[in-house]
Amino acid sequence: MSPESKKSASQAPAKRNTPQKQAVKHALGEATGFVSAQQLHQTLKAHGSTIGLATVYRTLADLAQAGEADSLQSKDAEVLYRACTTSHHHHLICRKCGLTLEIEAQNLEKWADQVANEHGFSQPSHNIDIFGVCSNCR
Repeated sequence: MSPESKKSASQAPAKRNTPQKQAVKHALGEATGFVSAQQLHQTLKAHGSTIGLATVYRTLADLAQAGEADSLQSKDAEVLYRACTTSHHHHLICRKCGLTLEIEAQNLEKWADQVANEHGFSQPSHNIDIFGVCSNCR
C-alpha cells in the first residue's frame, strides 16, 4: 500500500469491530500464505461459523484498505489476501505452495528513489512481490 493510500485509509471513518470481522481477521492470521475469500469462508464454515461469503469479501476488502492485509491478483484473476504488518515491506511468494515471506529491501528502496529522482519525480511509492519456487517445492 502506498503512503498516500495509507494516509487516506487512516482518515476514513473507523469500521465497527464486529465479531464477524474478528473471526475473519483471526482466520486470515492463521492462514498460510495468500488465500481467497472462498478458501477463508470454507475454513470458517468448517469451524462452525455462520458468516456469509459476502461478509468475508467485504471484511477482507476493509482489512486490505486499512493496511491490515495485503492483496494480490492470482494468475486466474482472483484476489488473494494475507494478513500482514502495516509497515512498508515486500514479499517473496512461492508459485507452487503459496509460502509468503515479508522481506525488507533497502537496496530496492534506494534504487526506486534514485530512478524517480533521475526522471524528476518526487514522493515515489511502489509495491514489489517476487515470485519463485521455495526450497521445499524445488
